Order: sequence, then C-alpha cells, then structure tokens
Amino acid sequence: MKFQDQSNIPQVEFDFAPMIDVVFLLLIFFIVTWNFARMERDLDVAVPAAEEGADPEQAVGEIIVNVRNDGIIIVNGVQVSEEDLLNRFQAIAKEYPDQAVILRGDQEAAFKYIIDVLDVCKKANIWNVAFATTRPEEAETP
Repeated sequence: MKFQDQSNIPQVEFDFAPMIDVVFLLLIFFIVTWNFARMERDLDVAVPAAEEGADPEQAVGEIIVNVRNDGIIIVNGVQVSEEDLLNRFQAIAKEYPDQAVILRGDQEAAFKYIIDVLDVCKKANIWNVAFATTRPEEAETP
C-alpha cells in the first residue's frame, strides 16, 4: 500500500491582517456612535411622554439642544446663553441651510424657555426643528 508523503504538503497559514482591520473598524464605529449618543442625553432633562409620534432616523450632524427645567440651555454638553446659541445657529445656518435641530425640553420646564429657544432658531433662520418625547410606558417607569 502506498501512503502519501506528509512532508511535501505545504502548510496553510492564517492571515490575521484582514481580521485586525475589521476589529479596528468596529472599534472606531462603536467609539464614534457612543460619543454621539453621550452628547444627545442630558440626564437632567426628562422629556415628556407623547401618545403619537414617529421614531425618525437620526440625521447626520443634527444638533441636540437640551433645555433644563430651570431654563439652562445645554448644547453638546456645554451650557450656552441665548446670545451664544444665536451666534452658533447663525453661523451653522449660513453653512448648512437645512440644518436639523432636536429640541429636548424638560417636562417640568416652563413653556417660556422652550419658546425662547424656538425664537433663537427662527432668528437664525433654522426651520428644521423637532421635539423629542418618550413613549408613555417609558415615561411611567422610573
């Protein structure tokens, strides 16, 4: 009986470079998305619940404005005044006319504070403004 010589079979090596590339791309993706999600949530803002509403796709580059119950305005984790917000929005609207703004007003905030931010958006010529809400079942659970 003739056996095949095992020493002449070439050894197959596993190429790690593509796998390392994919792992690094996934790592970058998760870090970037985590950073955007972190900027969106201000823990001091509890948005009101709404029965009706849509879950829109988050647009790239949209600005999330948080209005706390005491009227403090937070953009990207930084407290800003109305004048600073107006200056920022005017500069952004000049470069990006269709800029999207998500307004997250605290449910305990006076309506005046929300209207003040809407007035700033109007003065800066930003018309694409949406309000953030939660579903009723999410609002009831602490």
